[in-house]
This record gives sequence, C-alpha cells and structure tokens, in this order.
Amino acid sequence: MKGRYRPLCASSWLTGRSYADSDASSFLSSILSEVRRGVEIEGRLYPSYGKHEYGMPIDERELDRNDLQHHKYTLLLNDQLFIAPVPEETLNDPSSRVLDLGTGTGIWAMDMADKYPAEIIGVDIAATQPPFVPPNCQFEIDDVEEDWPYRPNHFNFIHGRDLMTAVRDWPRLIAQSQTHLKPGGWLQLSSTIPDIHSDDGTLPPDSGYKEAGRLYFEMAEKMGAPLDAPRQWAAQMRDAGLVNVQEVVYKLPMGPWSRSKRMRTVGRLELAMISDGGFEAYMLRGYTQVLGGRPEDLQIILALARNEVRNPVVHTYVHYHVTYGQKPEY
Repeated sequence: MKGRYRPLCASSWLTGRSYADSDASSFLSSILSEVRRGVEIEGRLYPSYGKHEYGMPIDERELDRNDLQHHKYTLLLNDQLFIAPVPEETLNDPSSRVLDLGTGTGIWAMDMADKYPAEIIGVDIAATQPPFVPPNCQFEIDDVEEDWPYRPNHFNFIHGRDLMTAVRDWPRLIAQSQTHLKPGGWLQLSSTIPDIHSDDGTLPPDSGYKEAGRLYFEMAEKMGAPLDAPRQWAAQMRDAGLVNVQEVVYKLPMGPWSRSKRMRTVGRLELAMISDGGFEAYMLRGYTQVLGGRPEDLQIILALARNEVRNPVVHTYVHYHVTYGQKPEY
C-alpha cells in the first residue's frame, strides 16, 4: 500500500500548500486538531468547521455508512462513478483536474484517482479521509459555500454528491463551479430527495416512514437547506450559463423487493443503512436543535419507521436526482 499511496500532511488538509514557518505550522496544527475533534450532540459527533451548521454527523458509524452509500450509488449508476459525458481522454490526461465537493470519507475521489491519472482534489469541512491516498489524489479542508481559492477555468470536472443540509445557496455554488470550470468542462450534482413513494399502494396510510420523512423536510426547510433543491438544479445550471444540461431521476428502492437483481442489492444496502443508524444520522441534530424535539420522542418515531421499512410487503422508494451541465467551449 505504501508504494502506491502517499501520506497526507497536515498542511494539505487545510490548503494544499507547504508552510516552512514554524509558527504557521503550529497554528495550522491547532486548527486541524480542533476541526478533527468536532462537536458532540446527543452522543453523535458533528463538524465544528464551516459557515453553517451541518446536519450530518462525522463519527465512525456515519463514515462506515458513507462508504456503503458510495457502493450503493455506484451500483445504481450501473457500476459508473458518474454519468456526465466527461471524455475518457480528458480523465486519462495527468494534467486534467477533478474537484469533489463535500468529499466525506474521500471514497469517490480515491476511486476516481485509482481509475484515472487526472489530479483529483477532494474538499470537505471535516478531516474524515484516510491517512494514505493515491499519489494523484489530495484532500483539503474548506467550506464550498465560501469563496473558492482556485483560479478560474481550473477544473475539467466538478462533482458533488449528497450535499443535502450542507448547502444553503445552490445558485452561488453552481455559479462558482461555472467560474472554475475550464471551457468544455462538466459539473455533476446528485442527491436523494427523501419523499417516499409506492406504486402499488403498499405504503400504510399512517406510515411511520413517511412521518419521519415529513419531519426531515420540515427541519431542513428551517435550516435553510430544503431537501427538494435538486429539482431546481437544471434551471440553475442554465441560469449560470451551462449548456447541454441533463437531469436523470432514478428510483431508489427501500428493501430487496425489486425484480432486478442489481436493484435488489441496492435496496438491501439502502435498508441496511437506514436500519443501522441512518435515520438517526439524518435527523438527530435537526430534530433536537432546529425543531426543539426530545431525543426520546425521535427514537420512537424512528423505531416505527424501521419496523415498517423492514416489512417485505411494503414496496417503497425515493428519487435520486443526477443533474449535469457543461461550460461552453467558446
């Protein structure tokens, strides 16, 4: 492993630059230590850095869930890491650059770096990436809702996935992406909208799963991060000057009820993540701090929802939106 992967230094977590000055290095180390510690709320660890309070935890349980999430989305996209028509020759050029917004555990960025020789940069508000990474991959701590430190026309591909409750101003983020893309470069955004559906009427009228979803929508709205934001991405990309904009909506099943073998696996992964702390990860901070609810009340709601989604006769799904657009080449 050490032959292929390089260790990540403290300075690259923050800016990707080297600092010779000892005082600067000490200052950066202090910041990094604080960022890594995070803040604990009701037994879960959340980021301490960033312009806004992020709704999702960053503890080991959540990082494991994020890695499973990556596997689920890759299966959903037919073993692809993205669907935007980024040319293979671009990604096979070591001088090309790819930016992963809200990289999380860094698993998407590292998979990209293993597959392509392009330079891959992952950015997040929390230092939750591993200490050894592919030689063409690096991670930096930054808030993507602030001004970006990169030059205009710098990236060939910008990717962002599952940034719900993380981004408040989508038009600004998309406009920044347009500015920092090279002419001909691509932006792809993707996220689940947790509005629960059933095509065969098996969703109970008093659904606990649907009630959990309703509360999640309510808390996200009050946080200023509405969960239906992906429905506006296509229009916002066009407003920012991107062309060849396309939106693809996938059905994401809850549980192994699909007739498709691949989708049954996707459904099992979704069920496993929701059953093993996924609901709590999504909702705990918002329910207690935004809606003012009691943790014990939330646990009752989530227990009812978990029992429901484990029922094999209930065939529910949510929508996964993938939207991409291209910066004009002229």
